[in-house]
Amino acid sequence: MNYILFDGENRNNLLPFTYTRPVADIRIGILTIREKWEQFLNSTTTSVTEEYLSDKFPMVELEQNVMLNASYCPNEALVEMVLNLKENQAIFKDEDVIAFFTKDTQDDINLDAYEALEFNEDLITVKQTWDIFSKNEAAIKADFNFLTKDRVSEPIPKSNNIIAPENIFIEEGAKVEFATLNASSGPIYIGKDAEIMEGSLVRGPLALCNNGVLKLGAKIYGATTIGPYSKVGGEVSNSVLFGYSNKGHDGFLGNSVLGEWCNLGADTNNSNLKNNYVEVKLWNYQANRFTKTGLQFCGLIMGDHSKTGINTMFNTGTVVGVNANIFGSGFPRNFVPSYSWGGANGFITYLTRKAFEVAKVVMSRRKIEFTAQDEAILTHVFEETKQFRKD
Repeated sequence: MNYILFDGENRNNLLPFTYTRPVADIRIGILTIREKWEQFLNSTTTSVTEEYLSDKFPMVELEQNVMLNASYCPNEALVEMVLNLKENQAIFKDEDVIAFFTKDTQDDINLDAYEALEFNEDLITVKQTWDIFSKNEAAIKADFNFLTKDRVSEPIPKSNNIIAPENIFIEEGAKVEFATLNASSGPIYIGKDAEIMEGSLVRGPLALCNNGVLKLGAKIYGATTIGPYSKVGGEVSNSVLFGYSNKGHDGFLGNSVLGEWCNLGADTNNSNLKNNYVEVKLWNYQANRFTKTGLQFCGLIMGDHSKTGINTMFNTGTVVGVNANIFGSGFPRNFVPSYSWGGANGFITYLTRKAFEVAKVVMSRRKIEFTAQDEAILTHVFEETKQFRKD
């Protein structure tokens, strides 16, 4: 069977992250949503996404296909239903379609004509940006159980101070010495070739993905995910870094999500709680205004390739777009559009030529090429987000 993940109606609510990737490539827990589906199904997947993303993320359609809503993370019960889907059948959760069977000869899909199969169990869903950190504890625990089932961890080095070692899993090549690992409140997963440096204090749930690094004396609270090749220091609580992003120095990051290729300068801090303890509102691209989150704790939402200078400060519930460069004293406003250059004293447009020069250098340090596809996507984002910039 051929499996295709589609963005669905929640795509715009997940901006700025979905400016540069399909919904399926959002990371929550240890794995991305795509990686979860592929491991459960033991199959590759492709995506139906925005046209400007389709060169980098092409769809492959075969004679028989199952379409999967990428806002839904799989579990065993759902996957069993998906594997048994037949022609003209669809799986629903309340009013949402999760999966449906198609053939390449079908030009139009009328789900009203399908046999509706209801899925009644709870699922982890990613429909808003804040779902990524607020549901990260459940996602880490689910991924941990799935990835470590019937497997044996690498030995935990004796130099470490350990609580609940049965909830710690270390992959091959990882380095962990003279750290404190407390997995009593949630699992700690240390990926292949990752490193936790001396003096680090870790309370689970934690997902440190492959080649990720916790720097000397880092203080990590659950539920936090540090994506592949990311480096983190200072204090981090309930945050997700997708991958290839760095918070290498002291400073606080809490209830936040960073995309790929971000860098937070030394002593960058975000607030995650308003002084009056009221509900946090976040900028919503779909609504074109700030909307309620239902959360008391909500920090920084930052799109790919954005950077901060030293001592940058963010107010509670700040959204930063793609390729923004923020620096200077004071607090910038709570919504920083893509390709903004500046800070609390105002912004000018960050020109694509300069932004791409930085991206090429940053990516080359990880031996990854900044491709023509990447440039085309980021150029499209520049044009699409002009409406939000003042100059």
